[in-house]
Amino acid sequence: MLLAMLAGFVASHLNGERGAWAWVGAFCEAATVGALADWFAVVALFRRPLNLPIPHTAIIPRNKERIADSLAVFVRDHFLEPEALLAKLKVFDPATRLGHWLAQPQQARMLAGMARGWAVQALDLLDETAVRAAIQRFVVEQLRQWNAAATAGDLLGLLTADNRHQRVLDEGLTRIARWLDDDAVRQRASMLIVRYIRKEWPKLASTVDWVKPIDEIGDSLAERLARAALEELQDVLSQPAHPLRQDYARWLGDYMQRLRHDPALAERVDALKQQVIDHPAVQDYVQGLWQRIHRHLREDLSREDSALAGHLERSLGKLGAAIGDDPALRDALNQHMLAGAEKLTTRLRSGVTAHIAQTVKGWDEAKLVEQLELSVGRDLQYIRFNGTLVGGLIGLLLHALTHGLPS
Repeated sequence: MLLAMLAGFVASHLNGERGAWAWVGAFCEAATVGALADWFAVVALFRRPLNLPIPHTAIIPRNKERIADSLAVFVRDHFLEPEALLAKLKVFDPATRLGHWLAQPQQARMLAGMARGWAVQALDLLDETAVRAAIQRFVVEQLRQWNAAATAGDLLGLLTADNRHQRVLDEGLTRIARWLDDDAVRQRASMLIVRYIRKEWPKLASTVDWVKPIDEIGDSLAERLARAALEELQDVLSQPAHPLRQDYARWLGDYMQRLRHDPALAERVDALKQQVIDHPAVQDYVQGLWQRIHRHLREDLSREDSALAGHLERSLGKLGAAIGDDPALRDALNQHMLAGAEKLTTRLRSGVTAHIAQTVKGWDEAKLVEQLELSVGRDLQYIRFNGTLVGGLIGLLLHALTHGLPS
């Protein structure tokens, strides 16, 4: 089009710019100026026209960093504004949509299948020799740092709360009483007594046998001892304030305090713990236990009818139904989602802004200009076309104003 305008301008000159040629010359001259002006304006956006150091040209390459910062701020203020995002999320009602989505069996089945695949991949990763060794080292290190004495003291404190230790004592004494009331136990006790007398005092045993068989004496002693022990146990069981109970509670309380605060006892417990940890049998057991758990988990998760995946699928379906039926649950989920989205957006705003700015600043200038020209090239051509035509029309208008309309 520019060449056509130049040809028309030259032709009108050669024909003396008389008559119609004057109008052609006016149109082509102004159109040429308009075309050149718009060519200069468009080129100046991307590079220096004819590589001449003309001020205020190559605007995009020279202002790449400012453009990058402005673009990042624009994205931050218009796409990552917390209030705008939260307003859209409130209208979106994510909890209700999530409930409807999870309530569909195929969606819950799909999620369960995805989770099953991820779990198998994770198990395969954990089965690597290096990972297994790292896990074992981590577990052993945590066990070594564990304060076993303090934990034992806390556990005893839990067991003694609400007089549980007294109930344990009652159960133990009751079992002892049943044991003592057994005829077989008394018979064994009688045999032990007779055997001890015959061993320690053989002459006395021989003398006693003349008066009364020593076996009968042993039976009598065993019976009396058992009866005396049973009476004492009954006293302890029937009296909440029995001295034996008080001694037992006092000893247990003192031992708990020592476990928590006695460095010497804690050191002995820790030494015992270290011996247990370092024992080869314990190490082998821990490693074998992990291998068995790993094998069973992988066998289950590798099946299409996996019990774990089926349980997860049913749980997801129930969760979807619960969300759909419980307005309070939906409101709570929406509140948590909105709060999480607000925190996430606030944290991401500065990071995303900096990432966009740094990315644009890192682009190669020539490639940036080329991509922009390719993206808007057709529109740029129409700008040049329009400039040529508009310039020509303005030339006709000015010719008409200065020379009048043709008669």
